[in-house]
Amino acid sequence: MVTSPCIPIAPEAAADATTALQQSAQALPQYLRAGTLQLASLPPLSLYVHLPWCLKKCPYCDFNSHAWREDGALPEQAYLAALRADLDAALPLIWGRRVQSVFLGGGTPSLFSPDAIDQLLADIRARVPLGPDAEITLEANPGTFERDRFAAFAQAGVNRLSIGVQSFDDAKLQALGRVHDARQAHAAVDEAARHFASFNLDLMFALPQQDMMGCEADVRAALAHQPPHLSLYQLTLEPNTLFARQPPPLPDDDLGADMQQAVAEWAEAAGLQRYEVSAYAAPGHRCQHNLNYWQFGDYLGIGAGAHSKISFAHRIVRQTRWRHPQRYMEQADRGAAVETQTEVARRDLPFEFMLNALRLREGVPIGLYAQRTGMPESSIARAVQTAQAKGLLHPNPDHLQTTPLGFLMLNDVLKGFLP
Repeated sequence: MVTSPCIPIAPEAAADATTALQQSAQALPQYLRAGTLQLASLPPLSLYVHLPWCLKKCPYCDFNSHAWREDGALPEQAYLAALRADLDAALPLIWGRRVQSVFLGGGTPSLFSPDAIDQLLADIRARVPLGPDAEITLEANPGTFERDRFAAFAQAGVNRLSIGVQSFDDAKLQALGRVHDARQAHAAVDEAARHFASFNLDLMFALPQQDMMGCEADVRAALAHQPPHLSLYQLTLEPNTLFARQPPPLPDDDLGADMQQAVAEWAEAAGLQRYEVSAYAAPGHRCQHNLNYWQFGDYLGIGAGAHSKISFAHRIVRQTRWRHPQRYMEQADRGAAVETQTEVARRDLPFEFMLNALRLREGVPIGLYAQRTGMPESSIARAVQTAQAKGLLHPNPDHLQTTPLGFLMLNDVLKGFLP
């Protein structure tokens, strides 16, 4: 056998080779570089599209929404072009991954014409693998202007509607600054039922000067429509809103807590299962898009102010888009729609996972923690044991689920997983 002679490598050459390798690694995009996590597989992927305009800004709203000037048309085509550019630039991050759900949120997406929504969905299908049974949700308001478009939205490919009713009481709607009235709300729900096999009603409780009788009347009005999905939210005063600066007279904490318990009982008695803190659904109608959030799945967010969470083999990255619509459109056209990008630190992952997963009443298998975070179960073992000892988590070693007490005291449970 012939052997090759051992040729010594000069120290200078070795150093040059090491430097070249380091420079090559640094030239890679961050998401392709070695990291500290070990994800055996990537989680399901959803797509969120933010359409930021409303007829007016509600005094309680802290979302990225902007009042539409009625003296001018919405910049539909310019915004659709920006969304296409945004999605094109993001494709390398999700290349080849199937999108299981699309959520068109806002703002008030139903202000966009059905033709624009049809074009938007066609643009999405042309760029990402979208399953034939993918859930496609559009947020809508009950105003007559939007309601008249429901049938056309269904024809464009939307298969689930989420209607921001908030209340069926005219006085409460006025206090909330809504632009629709109770009659329009009822008509919108009836119209949604005609065109969509699945739809959601957003309803709020603990409204200004609301008593228990008024709260029950609102929930009963919603349940009379037999909605397949109902979201029940307690009104809270969020920073940087008009209500935060000029607080309305809200029910006290005790009455708010009583209302929260009562609305759950009324909804469940009507056949809707509470599967998440604020979400109730008939069998087969759970929101798949939101479930992916709560199970710590991935989501790409495009549009003004949209947020993303995208996993790679060794890291999890969060992104935010430019917030103001005009600035977003300008930056997206330059291929720079992302304003910030950060890697989720290992020490933050236990809390971030639990913040989502423990909102689910049924919890999640404990193995999902390692699958979705790339970290060992041992990293949460002590916090889990402490919560179990306090009676806040079930003692099942294979499942993460709050007890009835833990579900009521969710914030106390989550504190145990803070870094």
